[in-house]
Amino acid sequence: MSTGFMEQVNRQFDRAAAFTRHEPTLLDQIKACNCVYYVSFPVRRDDGTIEVVHAWRAEHSQHKLPTKGGIRFSLDVSDDEVMALAALMTYKCAIVDVPFGGAKGGVKIDRRQYSKGELERITRRYTFELVRKRFIGPGVDVPAPDFGTGPQEMAWIADTYATLTGGEVDALACVTAKPLAQGGIRGRTEATGRGVYFGIREACDSADVMKALGLARGVAGKRVVVQGLGNVGYHAAKFLQDAGAVLVGLAEFEGAIAGAKGLDVDQVMAHRRERRSILGFPGATDLKQSTDALELECDILVPAALERQLTADNAPRIRAKIVAEAANGPTTLAADDVLRKGGALILPDLWLNAGGVIVSYFEWVKNLSHVRFGRMQKRYEEGAARRLLDAVAQSTGKQFTDQQIGYYTDGPDEEDLVNSGLEESTVSAYHQIREIQRRHGADKVDLRTAAFINAIDKVARTYEEMGIFP
Repeated sequence: MSTGFMEQVNRQFDRAAAFTRHEPTLLDQIKACNCVYYVSFPVRRDDGTIEVVHAWRAEHSQHKLPTKGGIRFSLDVSDDEVMALAALMTYKCAIVDVPFGGAKGGVKIDRRQYSKGELERITRRYTFELVRKRFIGPGVDVPAPDFGTGPQEMAWIADTYATLTGGEVDALACVTAKPLAQGGIRGRTEATGRGVYFGIREACDSADVMKALGLARGVAGKRVVVQGLGNVGYHAAKFLQDAGAVLVGLAEFEGAIAGAKGLDVDQVMAHRRERRSILGFPGATDLKQSTDALELECDILVPAALERQLTADNAPRIRAKIVAEAANGPTTLAADDVLRKGGALILPDLWLNAGGVIVSYFEWVKNLSHVRFGRMQKRYEEGAARRLLDAVAQSTGKQFTDQQIGYYTDGPDEEDLVNSGLEESTVSAYHQIREIQRRHGADKVDLRTAAFINAIDKVARTYEEMGIFP
């Protein structure tokens, strides 16, 4: 009998908790899911028929408010799945020092089977149900996109929430990853994929880590396989490719392709838009199953699709030296043990794919402050830099070209600041995790366990400071 997703997460939690000294009742509180809301509601299809839709929202931990987590549209959605993903969100937010509790939501549909109008009706009705039970709000619970959803759904959610709450000044902060015109933030679309790249880049820059794997430092030249070319997978592949990595395998739900000499991800995506499939890409070898790509020989494997893709069954055949978990929970506990015993480095999801929630935090802060990042300081910083160049020119006689002046004086805009904050948060969290691993010994604590220890300690500290647990 297969182990449930929530049980998998809790077993990883228990493994890490054994390295802490926290009171057992406190650990039980951290691990428990605070509340789960299940709802069913009728939706009229375009042909006039009525369909009953099932949906969930889980708030795992309210030690910090609001809670935060995506909403997915998938036939695999269940109470077990949203509870497990909400738990991972709690730990993820703690690891990257984002002041949210964890949450997750899901609607049990295959979005490909619905028209845009039907999806809008489903999204708005789901939002109504969340508002009615106070499972959404800028200070309560702030959703975001996940598998099967994107900025359009977030726009519908924001509009519905604003309509139902009647003039709430911070209404736009009820959800993140909105379109720019509705209070979104520049850099959010590619944030998770960019964060995955930053994490991989930082790990590959660790000389001792690369030496243990028999690899050279740096991303350039490393062979990469990416499973899943949605928002996260595509951007991770794009940033890795731009950094000099060679994409030797790409996979989507219709199948996978391999190319030892490298696949250009933008050309593959153009081919897919035209043919509605990545299969048949010129110069590539077709693989029948999407999961076949996971077993290709490579340096870095990036599972960026759904959970539980690497299992006890296929783990012995995985030949990647680094598994970079861009998806949530792509590796089962049994597969994790097999891969680590085989010498693979696993970059855990609850740190590596936190880029989305990091930038969502920036968007939430922007919505609450009602000021775009960079708006107040960009011109001032440009003026200060220009005055410095003028002083240098006057004292040395050197004349700067217009191109040099622009290079030295351009102040940061919103996207620059967002990307800088994302990079700092991702890199800082990596070194925190590595320090915990060194403290306990790499032979005893892998990066995933170290990440969980980090999260447990931070959440526990919050409860202790509340005075709930002595």
